Amino acid sequence: MTASVSRELAERIARFHYRDLPGDLVAHAKLYLLDTIGAMLVAAAPRYPAGRIVMQFVRGLGGSPESTLIGQGARTSCVNAALANGTLAYACDIEPYDVGAILHGLAVVAPVSFAVGERERSDGRRVLASMVVGVEVAARVSHAMNPVALYNRGFHPSAVAGAFGAAAAAGSLLRLSPARQAVALGLAMQQACGLLAWADDPTEHSRPFNPGLAARNGTTAACLARLGFGGPPAPFEGTYDAFTAFSGSANRDALRDGWGERFHLLEGAYKRYSSCAFTHPGLDALLGLARDEHVTAAQVQRIVLRFPKSGAHMIDGHPLKSHCAQYVLPVGLVFGRVTMDDILLDRTRHAEVARLSRSMQLVHDPALDAHYPERYASIVELQTTDGREVSRRVDHAKGTREHPLSPDEVRAKYLDLTGRVIPRARAEAIMAAVDDIDRARDLGRLAALLRPATGTSGRARRGAAPGRATRGARAPGARP
Repeated sequence: MTASVSRELAERIARFHYRDLPGDLVAHAKLYLLDTIGAMLVAAAPRYPAGRIVMQFVRGLGGSPESTLIGQGARTSCVNAALANGTLAYACDIEPYDVGAILHGLAVVAPVSFAVGERERSDGRRVLASMVVGVEVAARVSHAMNPVALYNRGFHPSAVAGAFGAAAAAGSLLRLSPARQAVALGLAMQQACGLLAWADDPTEHSRPFNPGLAARNGTTAACLARLGFGGPPAPFEGTYDAFTAFSGSANRDALRDGWGERFHLLEGAYKRYSSCAFTHPGLDALLGLARDEHVTAAQVQRIVLRFPKSGAHMIDGHPLKSHCAQYVLPVGLVFGRVTMDDILLDRTRHAEVARLSRSMQLVHDPALDAHYPERYASIVELQTTDGREVSRRVDHAKGTREHPLSPDEVRAKYLDLTGRVIPRARAEAIMAAVDDIDRARDLGRLAALLRPATGTSGRARRGAAPGRATRGARAPGARP
């Protein structure tokens, strides 16, 4: 191992260019960007207070109108835009994620690339490259720190590792030299934060705030480094390195092995449900059983979910709706995949949801730990009112690399999500602009399409207020 893996990483970030991206990676990057934009547009709707309040906050701060606030008719400083849009990206828990790194890297990095790229008037290719390298760095830092160790210490990998990815993305667009990029990574370490304490926040405002903080802090780090501000140039070495501070686990080789040969963006997964990704294999198993065995919610007497012991604590009786398996799975069974963005609405009082939640058991199964967190192996067992017992195991949820969504399915998801908040014509124009981003001289056209306020389409006007049923549900309430 070289004396300074920090310096080596900074050099690789500084040398990273669009020409380094394989053609298939460019196509995937566009789809991931589109999916993340869809998540941000939905979360910008007035019905979601986390997005509404953070937008009110950054508008009050003012600042140079240099970067777009997604879904708003306004711009602000790139740092404030990164904070606000990063918060939007994870608010509805429907954006892409990295399975093995347990990371919402795109929720952090895409807002940074967009905010800094718009300010710098970067062309679309530079923006795409910055997004790829930012996700790459965030995922590598998470693996190097060991995301399970971060969770065990109460840290949120998306926030801690995400800050380094944000600094890489911003630094790439600011054209930092290797020495300045190393300082940017050090300043990101100085600011990295984000605890799992949001589990005690029933509003679920502070949960998406973590990626917003990472986006803001990494952008701040790169901007300060560009101005010549000093900082620790070797955050991954020394007495007070990032590993000692955050996880107590150090795999420095994860920061450099296979660089340029494999890309972590390609290991990302798309979400079909707006809930913690740990619940998705179980939801696939549950809904598949209900379909194939012709079982309705009323016919289910008991649900058992077996999940890897190392991660089960994050979904077993979790106080937040988005992370509580005993809530998410019953809602999924009762209402099906009707809508995808409304986990924050409350169905706890629905009689069938309440009954199934009470009767559901989550088993912390060490036999499923062998491949965790690379896969979230889940086994669902159903006992029906007529005495039948059926079970199904799902190792990879639909949307993961092993069980992928097609490009058309990703676009259909985007159109379904955004159809609730903006007119179809505008949604299609945004999609076309993302498809052509590698030919764009700057982000001006795409940014203009993203600025109009959300909630103006016919579907949005007919949509339910928070706490009420959404359009298309088969019974009062909606699915996660």
